[in-house]
Amino acid sequence: MKFPKIGSLLSGRKQVPAGFSEDTVIRFDPETQTAVIRSSICTGEKVAGFKNKKDGHFTEVMLIRSPEDEKIFKETYGVETIRTEY
Repeated sequence: MKFPKIGSLLSGRKQVPAGFSEDTVIRFDPETQTAVIRSSICTGEKVAGFKNKKDGHFTEVMLIRSPEDEKIFKETYGVETIRTEY
């Protein structure tokens, strides 16, 4: 199953795709969050999401199965680099 492209950060506003509401869109605030890929050292499973800079809370956004998935995540949220945590 492909993760739906949530939208772009054009003009500071997200475009919400058909079938989604504003409530289902995961918001990214670079002031308070960091884009992170969590990778399991046991299974190798990778999940992209956002880590809160203050309390370390991780919000999962999508499963990363290929470099294309990582590219989609970066384009969707306007992120250039992503730190990987194990």
